[in-house]
Amino acid sequence: MPAKRLRIHGQVQGVGYRESMRREAEKLGVSGWVRNRRDGSVEALVCGADGAIAAITVWARTGPCFSQVERVLIENDEVITSSGFTVIPTE
Repeated sequence: MPAKRLRIHGQVQGVGYRESMRREAEKLGVSGWVRNRRDGSVEALVCGADGAIAAITVWARTGPCFSQVERVLIENDEVITSSGFTVIPTE
């Protein structure tokens, strides 16, 4: 299964973005993690079927209702072996 690293920029911290993404990822069957970055962005590593990755990427461009996403940068990454989707500490 493919893996992608997402960097989400905009008003994405302090608006429930990480927890909302965790719930959406679980609903879609995507594994990986999400965290805040010290620069104000949110970073996520997502792994799953092509359709699930596409769906979480579409969701990331909007996020939860109080977020204001300006841009999402997407890079290919290595497949992760963990199952589930977690919120991890800020880097």
